[in-house]
Amino acid sequence: MARSPNESDRARARLHLLDWLACVAGARQSPVAAVARMAEPDMLTRAALLGNVLEMDDVHRAALLHPGPVIWPAALSAARQEKSGMDALLDGAVRGYEAMIAVGATFDAHHYAHFHPTSTAGGFGGAAAAASIFALDEAATGWALGNAASVTGGLWRMRHEDVMTKAMHAARAALEGLWLARLARQGFTGPVGALEGEQGLYAAMVRDPKPMVLGEPWLVHAVSFKPWAACRHAHPAIDGALELRAAGRLHLPVVVETYADALKFCDRPIPRTELDAKFSIQHAVAVIADGRNATPEDFTPEAIAALAEKRAQVSVREAAEFTDRYPAHFGARVISGAAVISLADTRGDPERPAGPEMLRAKLDSLVRWGGLKPVEADRAEQIALHGTSVGPLLALLEDWLE
Repeated sequence: MARSPNESDRARARLHLLDWLACVAGARQSPVAAVARMAEPDMLTRAALLGNVLEMDDVHRAALLHPGPVIWPAALSAARQEKSGMDALLDGAVRGYEAMIAVGATFDAHHYAHFHPTSTAGGFGGAAAAASIFALDEAATGWALGNAASVTGGLWRMRHEDVMTKAMHAARAALEGLWLARLARQGFTGPVGALEGEQGLYAAMVRDPKPMVLGEPWLVHAVSFKPWAACRHAHPAIDGALELRAAGRLHLPVVVETYADALKFCDRPIPRTELDAKFSIQHAVAVIADGRNATPEDFTPEAIAALAEKRAQVSVREAAEFTDRYPAHFGARVISGAAVISLADTRGDPERPAGPEMLRAKLDSLVRWGGLKPVEADRAEQIALHGTSVGPLLALLEDWLE
């Protein structure tokens, strides 16, 4: 990664920083945050546990992973240690996104069936971000990345129980990558053939690895934003339902046609917990049919109970055309009587980009949900989009997570 990010790349990274801050703000009052406050004295370790809690963190479709909650805690921790400026932080983040996505996109369906790519590829991103900020040379960066491959893991089993493990996966990848870069800085070596070599990661976890492709421009530009508080696999259905509602044509019952993985993860007609509801297409569409906007309050136990009758009128099924386009495109068709809308891509994807208004609306919503004063949204936006030093950013997080 000898090439350097330019101002356009840094501007894009700033948007993802703002998005991550919004996710952290919204998770402040979650059970995970309560545990983090008691267990972790370091503010950035606490922040690392919060970025994924609301299921609103950014996502790369082809790699099927969430870079933001991994990259930003690792990069900020390294920048705090080095007393780096904002440009160094942003450059490190761009390189972290690149490494995490490039590795994750080589994984196959067998890997995704068992392993959580945010966890298995995340250590590469955390290590690359920190290595950039530490100004490690090529050899030391390779050692950090090799050791990230050596210890990677993260099973999907946590999806089947109402547990906090998914948040820990992202935090572990961030902090582990940071630690491995620190070790490499002092000469701690690692296996540079740990991806494709004998008894390496591919041999253990991937049956048919795809070629690795680095971005031109950087891969951070291909990352999607998530406007709604649900699993990304539910977003195409939410988007379609919103389009029909805006046209006055959304009426129950509703049928959703989408790709196979969306059903594997999000066909949950009777969610029982908040986590279940975030992974339920049926609940997500019922939320929109009820006039709501898929914000965090729409997935609480109270919302689950209130929407039972509407949820029962939403059915889901696979459509081969969407499965064939996946994961390059997350699409769905929403059918409401004679009204039909078919979407190849979802709001927040590069093909349907999130504008400043969408990101600001998300920030305002999550600052409010997290119990912060509205002015904190202005403060976060100013620091993330226009700040020139890392100090105010660290002070912001310290205030939010004290």
